[in-house]
Amino acid sequence: MSRKVVSVWTSIPFWRRSAGWVTGFAAVLLIWLTFDSMSQITMGTDADLKNGITKRVPAPTVINYKITYEMDTRRGHEVPKIGEKEKFFGRDDWSEEEASALLRLGKLASQAKNCMNCHTLLGNGAYYAPDLTKAWLDPAWENYIPMTGSTTKEEAMSKFLQNPSMYPSHERMMPNLGITEREAIGLVAFLKHMSSIDTNGFPRNFGRMSIDGVTGAIHGK
Repeated sequence: MSRKVVSVWTSIPFWRRSAGWVTGFAAVLLIWLTFDSMSQITMGTDADLKNGITKRVPAPTVINYKITYEMDTRRGHEVPKIGEKEKFFGRDDWSEEEASALLRLGKLASQAKNCMNCHTLLGNGAYYAPDLTKAWLDPAWENYIPMTGSTTKEEAMSKFLQNPSMYPSHERMMPNLGITEREAIGLVAFLKHMSSIDTNGFPRNFGRMSIDGVTGAIHGK
């Protein structure tokens, strides 16, 4: 009597062993990716900035520096570049404690005012109004300097946020949210810091966000 040949593909022990190996490999890979991601998103320090060390998430004191974007041919998209010192609300010596407090205030204000009900921040939020991830870099803010009687971009942004109805720019007007002067300064600091984060080229179209004045940064069709 001939012995029946059983294919390995129908062998239950084979699939049990395979499932064990795949599960083990996936668990090791997940652990490695977790530690790698943590190192990538850990916020840098003021010392990193002073020493020219690039971090994906720079220290809060990046508000003391000029932020631009340059094309990285190797990565195939633009990346943030931290430049020379740049005054922010008249100072370029904000300490880590002061800068952290400003960013914390701005983040809390963005949550309290429900900014993400209309806008997107770092991929989260709504799409009624444009993404604010790189709003600090919108060249349209330069138009608001004379309009608001300001001398700097950050001052113009702060005045706009406090009284958006005074500076109409689009049919989709930003409502007056009762933002205080201190909250506005914190929000501008929060937006500047957010623009310095290396988001791997996201959003792809941030360079085309400015449409009809400050439309691309705060409003939108």
